[in-house]
Amino acid sequence: MSPNRPIYLVGDSFGGCLALSVAARNPQIDLVLILINPATSFAKTPLQPILPVLEAMPSDLHVTVPYLLSFVMGDPVKMAMVNIENNLSPPETLQKLSNSLTSMLPLLSELADIIPRDTLFWKLKLLKSGAAYTNSRLHAVQAEVLLLASGNDNLLPSGEEADRLFKSLKNCRVRYFKDNGHTLLLEDGVNLLSVIKGVNMYRRGRQRDPVTDYMPPTLSEFKKTFDEDHKLFHLALSPVMLSTLKNGKIVRGLAGVPDQGPVLFVGYHALMGIELSPLYEEFLREKKTIVRGMAHPVLFEAKFESSRQELSRFDTICMYGGLPVTPINMYRSFERNQYVLLYPGGVREALHRKGEAYKLFWPDQPEFVRMAARFGVTIIPFGFVGEDDVLELVADYNDQKNIPYLREWIESINREAQRVRDNVKGEDGNQDIYIPALLPKVPGRFYYLFGKPIEMKGMDNVVRDRKSANEVYLHIKSEVENLMSYLKRKREEDPYRSIVQRAVYQASWGVSAEVPTFEP
Repeated sequence: MSPNRPIYLVGDSFGGCLALSVAARNPQIDLVLILINPATSFAKTPLQPILPVLEAMPSDLHVTVPYLLSFVMGDPVKMAMVNIENNLSPPETLQKLSNSLTSMLPLLSELADIIPRDTLFWKLKLLKSGAAYTNSRLHAVQAEVLLLASGNDNLLPSGEEADRLFKSLKNCRVRYFKDNGHTLLLEDGVNLLSVIKGVNMYRRGRQRDPVTDYMPPTLSEFKKTFDEDHKLFHLALSPVMLSTLKNGKIVRGLAGVPDQGPVLFVGYHALMGIELSPLYEEFLREKKTIVRGMAHPVLFEAKFESSRQELSRFDTICMYGGLPVTPINMYRSFERNQYVLLYPGGVREALHRKGEAYKLFWPDQPEFVRMAARFGVTIIPFGFVGEDDVLELVADYNDQKNIPYLREWIESINREAQRVRDNVKGEDGNQDIYIPALLPKVPGRFYYLFGKPIEMKGMDNVVRDRKSANEVYLHIKSEVENLMSYLKRKREEDPYRSIVQRAVYQASWGVSAEVPTFEP
């Protein structure tokens, strides 16, 4: 009925066999398969030795089978935690967990009536024949596949099966949940839609459009990310967000940032992009909007993933608006009046060397200025400092290039990765990817300052004249450097720069209280 839209088939266990078989028989249909611990590995199940025992079991003992199977199907504690709120006190959580587990026990006894003995054996035979049928047709599957595999699956060897299907299927990606059991979708902490969005597999047409197919995070996803996963990180850093009003006054918060787009934020890319998470959270909390961060294409390439790929920071970047840095993506984001985040320094800044903290590596390419002028975008330069108070760079690019094994690995990764700025000479164009060796420090504090808005509306001369565009470009770069200099100087006046002082303040006023800082 909708030939131009994909059909998503979600197959759990035996349903995974069914979904793969449907895809193999219908290669002309645009299908996206989501497989959860597919039963294609049924021939290798650890239960194989006891299946004959089950068949020989007397009928009056069949009532015990559901209880036996419950121990291998999944983690009962994680299943019981699904409907328990995260903000409860430990005693309340324990009481609710006890009640939830107790309420599950009667359901197990009813399974013996729902699945009679003959039905159970018929289902087991169906699993066996279904797995064999599907495995003989894997070569015919053309569909996109997202495979969710559990590491603690006691019913099927799902981790090993993920290894096999990752190699066998033409277009397969994996997300591995090492601590979960067979009933993955019934367990706490697993949100199927979040996983799909994190791997960029949600689309409305034949090809995914990173601008129009993007789905902002839901309230529950926001709470999971910032009230659970990143809570301690942000609490330890107590970020200071400052912005500049049109009259030049610096204020706490984002009042100086326009409420309507299109807006382009241009700034310094800190080591490993460590500044991004607090920035995203603040814009969602205060401005109720997402910032579309322009990122290196390698973050969106599946070629470097493995068959045991766990959820990662890259999935979070995709969920919170990251998209490949290309002129067309920026153009179409401006068309839709969005907030866009750009780091002209790119990988060279985010993976800088020792002694290069807060140094800009911007190439002589003012194209984003001309595009901003064409759409009448408001450009906001911003500065960030604090990475030197959190991380110590132990082994950088130059150190690792002197180690034969690491040098070969770096060369291999960059040979396969999509290249950017190959036409830029010198260090500004050196976008080689590597993983710096880092040591954490006793955390200091993060400081952000969004500068005075630069209105590009009506600046037609910038669109036509490269010299005028370059003057605006150099002005923005100078503003970013000035903002960082201001923050480095003013943080010395912050009585709460140390985590000790912040901890004392929060112990007195509560962890939710905003910790003071220097006077702007």
